Amino acid sequence: MIKQIFTWWNSQTFGTFVYTIVFGKFVGKDEFGNKYYINSKDKRWVIYNGEINASKITSDWYSWMHHISNNIPDENQKKFSWQKSHKDNKTGTKDSFKPNKISKNNKKFKKYESWKP
Repeated sequence: MIKQIFTWWNSQTFGTFVYTIVFGKFVGKDEFGNKYYINSKDKRWVIYNGEINASKITSDWYSWMHHISNNIPDENQKKFSWQKSHKDNKTGTKDSFKPNKISKNNKKFKKYESWKP
């Protein structure tokens, strides 16, 4: 409880918890466990499951959150074969994309290429 009051990055804060209980109407949950709420004035918000990271919101829920679509996404909704599953942004983590050209082990790497006439 004390951790929830003072650390907003781990989960919802105490204020968000109270606001959600008093004004929030549960709308749905995505495959990552994030819960989505709406109030009577059409304000929409998400309670993240685990670390707070906006890139954890799938495109369907993103559209709903930003009032692009009023349709509440359904987990059973048919996906096309060409659609990939959602992945959150890994920038700044050990799983981030690092091209071979920039690896620290590559001693021949130059920040620029010389121009040859």
